[in-house]
Amino acid sequence: MSGSLFVISAPSGAGKTSLVHALLATNPQIDLSVSYTTREPREGEVNGVAYHFVSRATFLEMAQRGEFLESAEVYGNFYGTSQNWISQENAKDRDILLEIDWQGAEQVRRIFPECVSIFILPPSIEALEQRLKGRGTDSEEVVDRRMAAVREDVAHVAEFDYVIINDDLNEALREFNAVVLAARLRGTKQLARHQNLINQLQNPE
Repeated sequence: MSGSLFVISAPSGAGKTSLVHALLATNPQIDLSVSYTTREPREGEVNGVAYHFVSRATFLEMAQRGEFLESAEVYGNFYGTSQNWISQENAKDRDILLEIDWQGAEQVRRIFPECVSIFILPPSIEALEQRLKGRGTDSEEVVDRRMAAVREDVAHVAEFDYVIINDDLNEALREFNAVVLAARLRGTKQLARHQNLINQLQNPE
């Protein structure tokens, strides 16, 4: 596997999705893994683009067949990542980005310990609440539930390789790109990509 696997997690409202979209717009080498979920689509979400929307029964059948690299239940809905797709894309030297919660990240690290994990933090608790309410997509009850979950989410920040404070999007994107570049230049990755060059240098004719 010569492609890198990036795992990005954050408390809800930290601006993770905006940061990921900005990264994908500047890094054509990275593919975003489209997760499977049992939750209902939000307005404007397209099946197969935002998520693969499936029924609860279908999701559980897929899980029983071992099709998920990781899966978790979040706020009453199931989410899961296709293991076969990840392996196929990495084998093509494609970098893959997973947007998942800390539970999913924990599962991925057990299977792919070489993955690069990144945790996104908001600049303050006030900014986090403002962002959640500013979405206009969740009820007051859901916002309160997400705010209550922040403490548990942040309790796992030390498990991640890198931490980015998303105060200014451009600065956070610069830091995110630095992590991606460093991962691509790891010795093991470069050896896999450039084995012919290394062989030529070691055995000149």
